[in-house]
Amino acid sequence: MALGRHGVATILNQAHDSLWFYSLKPFIFKIFVKWSLAESSLGFHLCILFIFLFMHVIVTHGELTNDLALGFTRLPFNSNYYINHKPYNLPLEERYSFINEVHKLWVFSTDEPLSRGSPTLPRSELFINGYMYSTGIWQFEAHVFVPHGTTGVSVMQVFGSDPPHTTTLMIRVYDGNLYYYKRNVIFRNIYNKWFRLNVIHDVEGNNVKVYINGVLRFKANGRGGTTHYFKCGVYAQDRASFYMESRLKNIKIFKKCN
Repeated sequence: MALGRHGVATILNQAHDSLWFYSLKPFIFKIFVKWSLAESSLGFHLCILFIFLFMHVIVTHGELTNDLALGFTRLPFNSNYYINHKPYNLPLEERYSFINEVHKLWVFSTDEPLSRGSPTLPRSELFINGYMYSTGIWQFEAHVFVPHGTTGVSVMQVFGSDPPHTTTLMIRVYDGNLYYYKRNVIFRNIYNKWFRLNVIHDVEGNNVKVYINGVLRFKANGRGGTTHYFKCGVYAQDRASFYMESRLKNIKIFKKCN
């Protein structure tokens, strides 16, 4: 037992702080704890074996599933349910591609806005107009990738709110970290890696929750509003980089069952 029980505890603590560990089912966590505390050599080594097996699974296949969809109904989603928002003077293919099931959206800080004369900043976004809602509990899910250097940009929005605001939620990227607008850090170090983003908006409950790889990372109050919808991609904000890009795959829309 060269590693020692103290070493096992260290590994478990480090694993507990990592994203993949949170995505394990609770009963697996109980097995880890039970075997790590076992008095027998077999229990000790089984604990070590399971730790490295699960690390291999996560590295090879991505995050394990969780129950965020429990109680929700998955709705159809394809190109009939969204339209592209882009610089008004450019063809779509110059700011958007869909290859191998990956949506790639990019924009430059010098681009024109959505429409001629608009005071808004450049964007290349998917406007999910097929699901506009005013009541209920709705969920957005996607795997998101932001390349290094993209900053000062919104990558996901829950649109609609009471004045003077226009959005209930805006998830931005600043220097490789995810922010709630530009105030609260949601998650750090997201550059050059795929992560799973879930956003749950409870209209009557007046709250919105943000999950990263199945872990609740942020919760905020709602902002009112009569009509809401989801947007994702890149939308320049303050301190925007010259080039902004995000990629999305496995986009899913859910509605809470009655």
